[in-house]
Amino acid sequence: MLRLRNLLLLLPLTTLISCGGSRNDQLLKHKKWRVYDVQVPSGDPYDITQVNQATELKRGYYSDAYYQFLDNNLFIATVDGKPDSGKYQLLSNGSIISVTASNGLRTSEHRVTVVHLDDKLFDMKVQSGEYHFVLKTKAE
Repeated sequence: MLRLRNLLLLLPLTTLISCGGSRNDQLLKHKKWRVYDVQVPSGDPYDITQVNQATELKRGYYSDAYYQFLDNNLFIATVDGKPDSGKYQLLSNGSIISVTASNGLRTSEHRVTVVHLDDKLFDMKVQSGEYHFVLKTKAE
């Protein structure tokens, strides 16, 4: 009886925790998230190399990049017209996105931190080399 009562007390908490992840999943899905800016994360100490890399990434690698999150945890990244697919999974109540190869194995996992997400804007913190950057994207 005591176990059942404890389980019933935990059930609303579990539901509350899982809601953030499912909401983020709904906001992410079935949109084309095009990168429009690359910034140094607020709070990072000023580093001219990081600032220059953000500018170079915006003008170069991310100048024609977008991401799609589809059903069955399918993730598609298209950079310079070349698509690449993998799997994604929301972690930490939807605040982190784990992106893996198509087989879902985490040997080549990349983790992305959700900085901001709404119906039209998605800002994500990524790591490139030794620096972090915030990719600012818009839904198309």
